Amino acid sequence: MFTRVVATLLLVLSTAAINAQHPLEPVDTSSPRATMESFIVLTDEASRRYSEYRNSPNLTTQKALEQAMAKGKRLLDLSQVPPATRLEVAADSFVLLWEVIARLELPALEEIPDAAANDEGEPVTRWRIPHTEIIVAQVVEGERAGEYLFSPDTVKRARVFYEMIRELPYLRPVPTENLSRTHQLITGWMIPMAWTEALPEWTNTPLFGLVLWKWFMLIPLFSLALGVVFAVSRWARRKSRDGSLVSYLRLISTPLSILLLVLFLYSFARDQISVTGAAALGYRYLLEIVFGAALVWAVWLTVHWIAERIVVSPQIGTQSLNASLLRFAARFIGFLAVFWLIFLVAHELGFPLYGLVAGAGVGGLAVALAARNTLENFIGTLNLFADRPVKVGDFCRYGEDPSSGWLRIGTIEEIGLRSTKIRGIDRTITSIPNADFSNMHIVNLTQRDRMLFRTTISLRYETTSDQIRLVLVRLREMLLAHPRIAEDPARVRAIGFSKYSLDVGLFAYVMTSDWNDFLAVQEDLVLRIMDIVKQTGAAFAYPSRTLYYTCDAGLDIEKQQDAEKQVREWAAAHSLPFPEFPREHRQKIKDTLYYPPEGSPGADRG
Repeated sequence: MFTRVVATLLLVLSTAAINAQHPLEPVDTSSPRATMESFIVLTDEASRRYSEYRNSPNLTTQKALEQAMAKGKRLLDLSQVPPATRLEVAADSFVLLWEVIARLELPALEEIPDAAANDEGEPVTRWRIPHTEIIVAQVVEGERAGEYLFSPDTVKRARVFYEMIRELPYLRPVPTENLSRTHQLITGWMIPMAWTEALPEWTNTPLFGLVLWKWFMLIPLFSLALGVVFAVSRWARRKSRDGSLVSYLRLISTPLSILLLVLFLYSFARDQISVTGAAALGYRYLLEIVFGAALVWAVWLTVHWIAERIVVSPQIGTQSLNASLLRFAARFIGFLAVFWLIFLVAHELGFPLYGLVAGAGVGGLAVALAARNTLENFIGTLNLFADRPVKVGDFCRYGEDPSSGWLRIGTIEEIGLRSTKIRGIDRTITSIPNADFSNMHIVNLTQRDRMLFRTTISLRYETTSDQIRLVLVRLREMLLAHPRIAEDPARVRAIGFSKYSLDVGLFAYVMTSDWNDFLAVQEDLVLRIMDIVKQTGAAFAYPSRTLYYTCDAGLDIEKQQDAEKQVREWAAAHSLPFPEFPREHRQKIKDTLYYPPEGSPGADRG
């Protein structure tokens, strides 16, 4: 992963530092003869570049040597080497094959196949150096298909070949007596080789392919990097998290410092210390894993910070469904980044991705079966998000309630990914899984634009029909005149006869959505109804079977006669307000009552 970043930087430096005649000309691998010829030419060039670097160590000569070595690595089939360690394996294998072939008696170039077919007309797919197991084979698939390269088995057994032939004399000129040893001891231009050659001989003892004095440089370097990461982490945790940009930068400073340090450690160890052998492979694996973990950490912090910044905006409540979905999206993106980086690192380290994918599929199916209820609740959450029957802060009625007091009513306090929390009218918290809540009948009381006032007035059977007519007229006038009652529909009707009363029904909408305001208007309406019933001489019926042995004052005969007189006058003038008020009368009395009533603090008499 991070190799691509470093490789880009190195390519820029190499291009600026090297001024070869044809620096971009590819190596010729069109046939076994071309591959062997390219190998000999490149080893000669590497010898010359090494001598120049040995005599004058600087950035330019080092990059020239690295370019020659990089071209030599192009002759190796590294398809079976993990991508993360191809550079290190290629460097070691090229030097080891250089050591081996320099000691071998090679056939003349004319004897090496240089065509797509041999003398018998059969295609040439591989060629073996006589009396060895070193094979140049044609690549069958991949981006280098058709080229002739040293086979993967040859690359894998390069050190075995070297150990078998290391005592033989060189048959071709080499820049130093022991190329493999020189490869282990060579350093970058920032660490002059004169310094390392002055060290005691025991410091050049190899351990896992790396000499001891290089171990002594790597260990303090790693310790210093750990110290820097620890110091940055302590500094980042010094202040509490408040979701601000400064807080986010403090949090992400730790993974960012790890990423930068990994890039530095890799570049310095590769170009200056020149880590080799098995130690180079372990070093590279370690840096690859640390780099991937730090990158996951940085992505995780970033997506969560972005989600929280959106959640705290005024348009989104911190406990709302939108906030929960944003947090879930942040976690989902974070998990995607984790899995993507795991697969990427696994690919770089050479693990079989097909097995990992198959395992992930089987594991995902098992998790899905085990977490069926969780998935059902999440789907219920999506249904709530799509339909939006309620939001945080809404007062609602939900489900079926067999109790007479209807306790399934309350205020939505939180809509999470799994459940919804409701604060009941008894101040308790009820948690309902979203899979169940989304299937309930939900009545959103907060979304009302008006509130219904509905009641039945029970009048005594002694009430005359004209009295009832007057009661109906006065009640209708009262509803029309009231400024807080919607004009349409506002109904007052005689609705029937019950066992002990004549019933009059009132149906009207109070223009408010606030419960407390509705209760105040309802109270005012009840008191006005009582006044109207009293003014017309009528009386409320009592649902009682009690026998009264007393002198009953009876009905007010005078008011009864007045009521009948009023109705007869309406009839004589053809203005009887039944079944509806005339439009002129409706307009005349509309909003003529005082509300709040006289004597209340809020009464307006202006």
